[in-house]
Amino acid sequence: MKKIEGGVTAAKGFLATGVYAGIKKNKKKDMAMVFSTAPCEAAGTFTTNVVKAAPVKWDSKVVMESEFVQAVVINSGVANACTGEEGYGYCLETANAASECLGIPADAVLLASTGVIGKQLPMDTIKAGIPLLKATLSGSLDAGTLAAEAIMTTDTVSKQVAYEFEVGGKTAVIGGMCKGSGMIHPNMATMLCFVTTDVAISKELLTKALKADVNDTFNMISVDGDTSTNDSVLLMANGLAGNAEITEENADYEEFCKALNAVMTGLSKKIAGDGEGATALFEVKVLNADTKENARILSKSVVTSSLTKAAIFGHDANWGRILCALGYSGVRFDPEKVDLYFESAAGKLKIVENGTSTGYSEEEATKILSESEVTAIADMKMGYESATAWGCDLTYDYVKINADYRS
Repeated sequence: MKKIEGGVTAAKGFLATGVYAGIKKNKKKDMAMVFSTAPCEAAGTFTTNVVKAAPVKWDSKVVMESEFVQAVVINSGVANACTGEEGYGYCLETANAASECLGIPADAVLLASTGVIGKQLPMDTIKAGIPLLKATLSGSLDAGTLAAEAIMTTDTVSKQVAYEFEVGGKTAVIGGMCKGSGMIHPNMATMLCFVTTDVAISKELLTKALKADVNDTFNMISVDGDTSTNDSVLLMANGLAGNAEITEENADYEEFCKALNAVMTGLSKKIAGDGEGATALFEVKVLNADTKENARILSKSVVTSSLTKAAIFGHDANWGRILCALGYSGVRFDPEKVDLYFESAAGKLKIVENGTSTGYSEEEATKILSESEVTAIADMKMGYESATAWGCDLTYDYVKINADYRS
């Protein structure tokens, strides 16, 4: 397996594009499309927020009931959340418009929206944008980038990852794009992710792989603790790599799962590192916990701690906040056995041993914490399980961005 350039157009048969259709006032790209030249098996995971956006409801039905999918239409600027029956009706109108334009069934069209909650979609603009998208569809890497840019809201950079790997004696590719910067605290048993692959795999195993992987990737990131109404991860597989279809959990399935994890981990870290107002990616590794679930809970508790996030922004080795966050996570452990470390490109420093300070150098700690990617490591000395969570520092700009988001 090797990392390659690209995103949703890296795999065979996938085309994409992004355009300005007229939804956003700032005239930035606001509609995107991903299209497969062949029908796809599809899997999805969606927000567990009780308040679900209309496209989440639409996609859940399509993924569960449709024979195949072939396209995704995405808009940014309006979330189509809290829009009632009218908003869901607009999903059907959008799918019908895409169906007519692309020559595929309406129930083969997935939809996604991101932006302000409570506004209805400007349907005249959406319908006029679909032919614009079709006219510029391409399998080029640049076209994938256009799509990744068109789904951005408060994101400062577009986010794409792709990998090439071997399966069944064939070279296969998996790639993806995502958006997300604020309202990021996914819990998927306004973050969007689209992953495409040319692997031939059954719907059952595609779904199983995605649902298992999301627990260790997107469900382990947090920017601000808010679970969006629109969180969705959509995975499409068109089988054009030419491998024998994966229908059982064999070596080929394991290779696919590894490649999927590489893409999902890469995209997760890109979202966490681009948190609204962030200056640093904050990674938390919990080692030697008694269970995998407890390792997840402990690492997520630290990465979501506002006091710890503020300390990371200030390059302050305030380790008491980390131990405190571990302590209120709900997991039982012996605090007098815990070791804590800070690590970055500037080095690694043990700051706590068996629950007390090591007498570390504050100057060295500040140097380590001044990098753009910072890791806190907690060795629980309870067992053999580990987990990693990703977040970002908490800065003044986070408040500024969200205080005037609508205006």
